[in-house]
Amino acid sequence: MVLYFRCSTIFFGGFRVIRNFLRNFMTGRYGPDHLGVAMIVVSLIISLLSSVVHFAPLVYFSYLILILAAYRLLSRNIARRRKENDRFIRYWWPVRTKLSRSAANIKHRKTHKFLKCPSCGNTLRVPKGKGRLQITCPKCGERFIKKT
Repeated sequence: MVLYFRCSTIFFGGFRVIRNFLRNFMTGRYGPDHLGVAMIVVSLIISLLSSVVHFAPLVYFSYLILILAAYRLLSRNIARRRKENDRFIRYWWPVRTKLSRSAANIKHRKTHKFLKCPSCGNTLRVPKGKGRLQITCPKCGERFIKKT
């Protein structure tokens, strides 16, 4: 009966064993972050591009990026990896914000009109089809009249 219990623990508790092994293995290592995920995505895009273009050096370049992402993931130099990720986020976040705003503008283009405040340049969203409206900018308080 003891032998059967051990076998069932190995087969059914194997996921727990693997999870504990990975948890112990990753202790003291940096792990995934924004830059690592971005590197993996870029590697996959370059790999797909190389399969379309049939240019062999692109495949090796995508492998190199993937290896660097794995190196960062398993690195024990946490301070340096955090500094690299912070630098990446400083440049990536404005781009991401602009892309998400553009996507939202495209999503709402049928029901809303997007106007710029003449004073501060802030983007304002007003409902479409309401005729001429007096719009007050919430940022600077400027009032102006526009047709929606």
